[in-house]
Amino acid sequence: MIETKQLQLNYGEKIIIEPLDLVVPKGEITVLIGANGCGKSTLLRSIARLLKPQNGSILLNNEDITKLSAKDTAKRLAILPQQPMAPEGLTVLQLVKQGRFPYQNWRKQWSNEDQLIVEQAIVATGLIEFKDMEVENLSGGQRQRAWIAMTLAQQTDIILLDEPTTYLDVTHQIEVLDLLYKLNQEKNRTIVMVLHDINLACRYATNIIALVNKGIYAQGKPKDILSIKLVQDVFQLNCEIIEDPIYGTPMCIPYGNKR
Repeated sequence: MIETKQLQLNYGEKIIIEPLDLVVPKGEITVLIGANGCGKSTLLRSIARLLKPQNGSILLNNEDITKLSAKDTAKRLAILPQQPMAPEGLTVLQLVKQGRFPYQNWRKQWSNEDQLIVEQAIVATGLIEFKDMEVENLSGGQRQRAWIAMTLAQQTDIILLDEPTTYLDVTHQIEVLDLLYKLNQEKNRTIVMVLHDINLACRYATNIIALVNKGIYAQGKPKDILSIKLVQDVFQLNCEIIEDPIYGTPMCIPYGNKR
């Protein structure tokens, strides 16, 4: 379980997140939504220990994450940042192997167990036929799957993803989100991610956190919290909320100038 207590996040003197108490449920898919600049990515980065809190604490299974070593943290949670970049010439197999780095030291070198875990991660993400290809030559969806395979090789219970569908076409967006859903359902991974698409957030999330004005506007199941008022207050957008005809989840239909 991830929990924050009176967490305040700053960039310099600017407050991004005001003292915040938050619980991210274990074994669920949590999606952070909100307007640009509301602090979604900042909050995710702080949970991943990439940004030091100004005040307050972040607890990972009741332990203060700032007191854990980098390797210990990497064994407990994995993060996929926005637009990750692989070194030129790196193959899918070489990338996925990086996920085993937290388990390596001078006493424990690469083992058959490490190799098996890497191969299982590649198979789970449907990349077996691409394992010897250079990451830069993959399609957008394949590239994202390769990075997700690396996080799987870390064997963490928690996976954090910052806008994993950005710049992907709709086919690859669904491909990536379906994979994350499968990992959650079959491997009981706790998934926390930032998404801009409200309708995809409602389709895949079991828990949504809507951020506005440096804090949480609402948190809960999509059907319980998504409303016309929430969209107006969080996104300054007029809309209608209907039921997704396929999945039965809430669907936001925005108004625009076109008639």
